[in-house]
Amino acid sequence: MADPQGFLKHRERELPRRRPVPVRIMDNKEVYERRAEDAPALVRQAARCMDCGVPFCHNGCPLGNLIPEWNELTRTQDWAGAIERLHATNNFPEWTGRLCPAPCETACVLGINQPPVTIKNIEQSIADNAWDRDLIRPLIPERLTGSTVAVIGSGPAGLAAAQQLTRAGHTVAVYERDDRIGGLLTYGIPDFKMARAQVDRRIAQMEAEGTRFRPSVDVGGEGMLSGQELLERYDAVILAMGSTVPRELPVPGRELGGIHYAMDYLVQANRVVAGQEVPDQILATGKDVVIIGGGDTGSDCLGTATRQQARTITQIDINPVPPEERPANQPWPTYPKVYRVSTSHEENGERTYGASTVELLSDGSAGEGQVTHLRLVDVDRTSGQAVPIEGTERIIPAQLVLLALGFSGVPAGGLVEQLGVERDARGRIVRDETFATSVPGVYVAGDAGRGQSLIVWAIAEGRSAASAVDAYLRGETELPAPILPSTVSVSV
Repeated sequence: MADPQGFLKHRERELPRRRPVPVRIMDNKEVYERRAEDAPALVRQAARCMDCGVPFCHNGCPLGNLIPEWNELTRTQDWAGAIERLHATNNFPEWTGRLCPAPCETACVLGINQPPVTIKNIEQSIADNAWDRDLIRPLIPERLTGSTVAVIGSGPAGLAAAQQLTRAGHTVAVYERDDRIGGLLTYGIPDFKMARAQVDRRIAQMEAEGTRFRPSVDVGGEGMLSGQELLERYDAVILAMGSTVPRELPVPGRELGGIHYAMDYLVQANRVVAGQEVPDQILATGKDVVIIGGGDTGSDCLGTATRQQARTITQIDINPVPPEERPANQPWPTYPKVYRVSTSHEENGERTYGASTVELLSDGSAGEGQVTHLRLVDVDRTSGQAVPIEGTERIIPAQLVLLALGFSGVPAGGLVEQLGVERDARGRIVRDETFATSVPGVYVAGDAGRGQSLIVWAIAEGRSAASAVDAYLRGETELPAPILPSTVSVSV
């Protein structure tokens, strides 16, 4: 397998060209271009996969992707073989190829002393090429088992579980509270990161395979299908509704207008991009925007506010600025905390590290009760706690404040209460090593049980939960389960 001199002949890391910043911030199309001339570079990058004795990229990927195998198939331009190997472990590689932070790359053996293989881009390109060549088609089960399964939530965990169980012959219905299937993939991820067409064509594939979709149904909500009715109607249930309770910012002035959770802002923006009307939309246009939270959601808010032509944008992270290089206490092949620049950061905005919000203020200039400023203070985190540094307080303008502080589990009421499943201290649904809750026939996958995590973990958990449900319904299963019991409760 592989070119034994590939990483010697091709030492540089090559990625697709990004559209120029002044051009791409004027629309919501994907940032990366697809060009015919990228194909030779893709082959060169695949050739850099060095056929190492122990491919640690496997360890970096929760899905257990067969990375060296599909790199070699890409090098030889065997696109049918490459997508077959990719689909063997990953239902939706075009999603992970766009959205995953690629822990596989930081575990790449070549990355010890050279830039690692561009695994994420190769993965996306294999899937995109497969769609272009009509190599991705519905896989319809030969026979039905007669068993029924309800999947609550249509994000990556729910969809992965649903597709696996449908292909195993079960009759699967996916319930989604929003009006479109896809969960945060549809309304939480901006189109400039992943176009909605990438979700829509997978949904069409799943519908052709037999999966049934029920949008606009908030299971457990008032006037909707109740938890008890769910148990009576289906032989098994998978809870994959995500981690949806946003973390709060308990500071003076929180009650002021103009302060919103990041996901409320992103969902509205994505609905407008999809052509929907959103009354009283939260807009950044002409405003000083402050994003509190230094993660990917905050970065998405930054890119969205840029496209809405905000006056200024500041993203605040309470943590100190990360180092440029891998720190000594985070050795290869771990995923290190280093300074990363997203495409949104490349476009606009100021990043402030080691600072905490003290107070939200209003001087009345933006309207009665509307936020106009934010009081910050630098903090020292050497002790693990955020200790304010005397003399560093300052006030910055902010007519729109977006809280991107993460999530803390699932709501306690509604479906969770009706089913009688337990939550732990972090708001996650309690499950055992088989993804089963304390209620017979009810399973949980993805962020609802794991806590806020990565898309690759969501898909991996969806596949593993499907395997467990299949075994529960039939007494045995041939569905793969990528996650071992020892890792099921570990959170990222």
